[in-house]
Amino acid sequence: MSGYARAAHALGASVSGSDGADGPYIQRLRADGVLDAHIGHRAENLPAGEGLELVYSSAIPAENVERVAARERGIPERPRAGLLAELSTLKRTIAVAGTHGKTTTSAMIVHALRGAGMAPGWLIGGSIGAGLGNAEWGEGEWLVVEADESDRSMLSLSVEIALLTNVELDHHATYGSLAELREAFRVFLTGPAQAVIWDRPELLELRQGPLTTYDVPHPTLTPGGSRFDWRGHEVTLAVAGAHNALDAAGALEAARLAGADATSAIAELAGFGGAGRRFQPLGSSPRGALVFDDYAHHPTEVAATLEGARTLEHSRLVAVFQPHLYSRTASLAHDFGVALARADVVVVLDVYPARERAEDHPGVSGLLIAEAAAEAAGGRPVYWLGTFAAAEPVLAEMLQAGDVCVVMGAGDVDALARRLVAA
Repeated sequence: MSGYARAAHALGASVSGSDGADGPYIQRLRADGVLDAHIGHRAENLPAGEGLELVYSSAIPAENVERVAARERGIPERPRAGLLAELSTLKRTIAVAGTHGKTTTSAMIVHALRGAGMAPGWLIGGSIGAGLGNAEWGEGEWLVVEADESDRSMLSLSVEIALLTNVELDHHATYGSLAELREAFRVFLTGPAQAVIWDRPELLELRQGPLTTYDVPHPTLTPGGSRFDWRGHEVTLAVAGAHNALDAAGALEAARLAGADATSAIAELAGFGGAGRRFQPLGSSPRGALVFDDYAHHPTEVAATLEGARTLEHSRLVAVFQPHLYSRTASLAHDFGVALARADVVVVLDVYPARERAEDHPGVSGLLIAEAAAEAAGGRPVYWLGTFAAAEPVLAEMLQAGDVCVVMGAGDVDALARRLVAA
């Protein structure tokens, strides 16, 4: 939502808004003069006057006090997908879709276009690195966005170039089967003039029309980075893991279709340090362990992040995981356990509920994942610690020089990660 606030402000709107808690995004909006920000939802947060419109995220239910007040005043409401759809009509749009890798791939496209002097705009789910935020309207003709399948908002976008990274079943409250999810991506891919798709048969068959494939079957992995060949050029990255090499290849293909100079784009990606909360280094623990924060919240993402972490020099790899959503935990607990068992030590926290309620999912907790991890870990230690208060002292005592600790999850677990870092 903070990205949409920036875009609306850049286009001349007066913007106000509210959130349940303060945080870095709202603080940055406030500091930049973009947003009249309120913490907590109250009817009086709605400005006085005419010509108002209320835009809400998918996490805000119809009974929210501000939405109720807007209806009582006759203020039009629309989901954030509607605003994004409108914004995507104002520029030539590159939309990145897929179950995993959207934020990193989108960020890489932005950097590639910026390196080529094309001054793109972007609306992305996390900061894109190099001191840049998660959104900017930009002076150039291109806009880079994430196409979100979680609420089907991707189907509302006006897209010229689509990039599809992968398709795996997720968002179980929205999609009842992989077939249903695949059909949504098929519909998404009917509109764009150009499509860039990972070279896998099950993905390519979703597109009827011009397409460009990409793959990096054998990248050379280096400590914290990789190298690979792309269209006769050597690409060097400073972000760890084969998954980042694959994301970069897709990003370069999309940038090429948009008209970016290949040499300039590759040179810019060489300095890409990662998007926010994507294997983001936070510092060292008091005893010298390296601590990273990562947004991984699906088993495939957890496995890829841990494989990337393995490329760093380490004595032990410690994985700390906070599940996101009860529905996802119930459906994928076994797979989460298998993915986490790639670490030498596993710590599992309880579920971050987001928009879901524990009472609607009886018997579901992070313990399901901890049990699955213990079964798959072959005797390596697995801790079920539940809360931050329980986990923090255990981790503070456990972590030592030579350890790499990756704290993962799409909730508020980054707050725990930052508490593990020495001041």
